[in-house]
Amino acid sequence: MPQTRFIITTARDTANSAYAALEAAFEDDGYPLAIVEIDEEADIHEVSLYTDDDPDDVEPRLRAALSSAGIELEPVRETLPDIDWVTRSLEGLKPVRAGRFLVHGSHDRDKRRIGDLAIEIEAGLAFGTGHHGTTAGCLEMIEKVVRRERPRNALDLGTGSAVLAIALAKLAHIPVLATDIDPIATKVAAENARFNQVAAYVQTATAIGFGHPLFGRWAPFDLIVANILARPLMRLAPSMRAHIAPGGSLILSGILERQRDAVVAAYVGQQFRHVTTLHREGWVTIHMKR
Repeated sequence: MPQTRFIITTARDTANSAYAALEAAFEDDGYPLAIVEIDEEADIHEVSLYTDDDPDDVEPRLRAALSSAGIELEPVRETLPDIDWVTRSLEGLKPVRAGRFLVHGSHDRDKRRIGDLAIEIEAGLAFGTGHHGTTAGCLEMIEKVVRRERPRNALDLGTGSAVLAIALAKLAHIPVLATDIDPIATKVAAENARFNQVAAYVQTATAIGFGHPLFGRWAPFDLIVANILARPLMRLAPSMRAHIAPGGSLILSGILERQRDAVVAAYVGQQFRHVTTLHREGWVTIHMKR
C-alpha cells in the first residue's frame, strides 16, 4: 500500500497545538509527524502525518485527536507516489564547493580532489544538500570559525540532511548534536552521518527548538549553527544565549538580505555582538559571538 500524508494548514499557534495533539494520539503507532513553516510573513504553517496503514482507518482517529484539542480543521489527504526521488533529483545536480568542502552525490565522486573535505549526500526527503545559498554560506563560515576558534562541541539546529553537522565533524573532529523538527529529516541525517563515517561524532534527535532533554546534557555549546528562517531565529535568541558558552559563536542562516538587520538586532539584544555577514545568492549567513 502506498504511503499517505495527512496535511493540516493553519497559523503557528494552532499548528503547534495540532502537532501536540497528533503526537499524543499516534505516539504508539510511530507515524512520522512534521511541522513546517510555509510562509513566515503570512503565518502559514503545515502539520503533516505520514502513514503506511489504511488511511480510512487513520483519518477518523486524526479528526478525533484534533477535535479533542478544540481544532476544527479539515485535513487534506495526499497519496504519495512511488517515485525514485534520488534518481529524479540527481538529474542536473552538480557538486558544490564551499571552502575546503565538496558536497556531491555518488555520481560525482570523481570530482573529489586531494585535500577536499568531501560530503556525499544523495538527494532525499530532507533539505540541505549544499546547493542552496544558505547551506553553502554556512559551510564557508564554519571553516573560518572552526579554524579560528577551535570549538570543543557544536549544535546543528535544524539539521536537515546533516550536511553542516557532517562538515563540523569532518573538519573539527568534535561531538556534534544535530536536531530537526521533522522525524524524517532526523532519520536521513543519522543515515548520512553513518555513510560519511562520522556517526561516532554526530548524535541526532527530533526536537522543536530547544525542547529536548539532550540539550541540558550537551550545553553549553562552543558553536551553534542554525540554518532555518529569520523569524524562528529571532524567537530563539534567548534560548541561544542560554545554551551557548561564554565566548561561543553562532552561525545563523536562512535569512534574506532584507531580514539581516532585524536578526542582528534580536541577538544584540541578548548580548551577542556581530562579527561578520556573508552574502550569497540573495541570502546572508551571520556570525555572532557572545
